[in-house]
Amino acid sequence: MSETVTVHTVRRAAAAAPVLGGPGLFTVLLAAALPLVDFFIVNVALPTMGTDLHAGEAVLELVVAGYGVAYAVLLVLGGRLGDLFGRRRLFLGGMAAFGLTSLACGLAPDAWSLVAARVAQGAAVAAMLPQVLATIQSATEGARRAKAMSLYGATAGLSMVAGQVLGGVLVAADIAGSGWRAVFLVNVPVVALGLVLAVRLVPETRSQHPEPVDGPGTALLAVSLLTLLAPLTEGRAAGWPLWTWLSLAAFPFAAAGFWLVERRADRAGRTPLVPPSLLRLASLRRGLVLIVPFSVGFSGFMFVIALALQQGARLGPVSAGLALAPMAVVFLFVSLAGPRLMGRFGTRVIPAGSLVQGVGVLLITAAVWRDWPQVSVAALLPGVAVAGAGQALQLPNVMRLVLSEVPAARAGVGGGVLVTTQQSGLALGVATLGTLFLTLVPHVGMREALVITLLAQLGGIVLTGALGLRLPKRVG
Repeated sequence: MSETVTVHTVRRAAAAAPVLGGPGLFTVLLAAALPLVDFFIVNVALPTMGTDLHAGEAVLELVVAGYGVAYAVLLVLGGRLGDLFGRRRLFLGGMAAFGLTSLACGLAPDAWSLVAARVAQGAAVAAMLPQVLATIQSATEGARRAKAMSLYGATAGLSMVAGQVLGGVLVAADIAGSGWRAVFLVNVPVVALGLVLAVRLVPETRSQHPEPVDGPGTALLAVSLLTLLAPLTEGRAAGWPLWTWLSLAAFPFAAAGFWLVERRADRAGRTPLVPPSLLRLASLRRGLVLIVPFSVGFSGFMFVIALALQQGARLGPVSAGLALAPMAVVFLFVSLAGPRLMGRFGTRVIPAGSLVQGVGVLLITAAVWRDWPQVSVAALLPGVAVAGAGQALQLPNVMRLVLSEVPAARAGVGGGVLVTTQQSGLALGVATLGTLFLTLVPHVGMREALVITLLAQLGGIVLTGALGLRLPKRVG
């Protein structure tokens, strides 16, 4: 009799467990695509924005940086709130807020209104995006989880490239005279569709033992990221005033204070915002370290190539965007083969991807050096396609690896840490490689500045490949 009761209890528990089906997975991946598309979609629209809003370079950089910094600073907190109050609830609220703030961006009457709306948009993303990974971790298992994580990584990489292509098309199309505003307004109908689907298809999940918000940790993480990202993104355009140097000097102290507070909370048995004990997982720790140089190189390349092709090669926004279309197409198809390749060769696929990406960047560099300023989309195609294949062998597989050993109860925290690391790297890429390129242009010319920046990215790719050799051999 007791055995029968136990069997029934297990069956009821299994039946009650949240399950993310195929349509639900599509819905959360659609939401995951939106923030990354939005980060990159503005790159090709910046010149048009500046002309229309009479905005200087420093204000235009805030349009990019305000979104990215707010997004990075609040992501881990968003993951914790999802664990606490329910991930579906935060997902729906964040998505609705993203739609409203996108509308505010598209209707902004002046540059500073646009900057404020972009900061609010970044905060909305921080509520929505961590719930995607947490829901996948909590409502899938086994082979379905591995496939879902690979699709998430593929979506992330494809969105970064597709955003830039879509931005060029929308600006050039000038739908109903909307110009650059279309790059934000396009989000509104997509969000409306996503909300309808999410209400029906995304299950509610939450941590079984939620912890209260870590106030000191949240504040110190925000200070740490702000003291690093704000001066790097705004310093060059503002002329490197005193506050930028003071901020950078404060960063190591803020970061050290954050780590000490988190370690003390972890040892006391509480759950800090970023538990140091979670970083003991080799797959998570080493994967996060690898994602930083990868993201820096990816975003820096996308930002610089958009400026160089429009301002130096005199390509229009459509041509500048379409120059990267082969990267998106190749990325999609190669990333779909990722789970099979990882199953056969393990994580050696990731450093192999770095090698392939490096060859692609060298081909792009050769085309720029040979043909500038008459470089064509056709001349860039081989390098762009090969680089896209290399990126596809890395990003989806690293993301899957990072979360492979994170317990379901800490899915929100793990997802928040992963996306915060990635987003911080994306923001650093624009700040570092973008600053390098824009600083060099007046002194050495556009071609030489672009070549030097591409070679700097190549150095980051070599570092990524070396870090890939230290990853655990297999994904858990």
